[in-house]
Amino acid sequence: MNNAKHAARRFILRLRATDQMMFRDLKSGTKSVETRAATVRYARVAKGDELVFACGSLRVTKRVRRVEKFKSIKAMFKKVSYKKIMPRAESAAAAEKVWAKFPGYKEKIRESGIIAMWLE
Repeated sequence: MNNAKHAARRFILRLRATDQMMFRDLKSGTKSVETRAATVRYARVAKGDELVFACGSLRVTKRVRRVEKFKSIKAMFKKVSYKKIMPRAESAAAAEKVWAKFPGYKEKIRESGIIAMWLE
């Protein structure tokens, strides 16, 4: 593995207005792991990068502590508690249903996998 110092980058991640509770959970730290389909854009996120979460006019910045890619949501749940990703979900199955509501998300995850980003 390359030990060269990583030059931190900043990524803006938009949340829909309907996801204000998720934004609040991010801001408070209740949600400590952010996930995205591992598309080209998010596959570049690395430890030390900043994620700026934008929900309407609201903004919060978090630093990435760790990143891991998984082939599927089920594989991710073997290492990451769904409560760290979706603290308001009542079960892993309920959390999966939330992802299924995002347009094209199931297909993107099937094609690219899913990235989990632990936040500071």
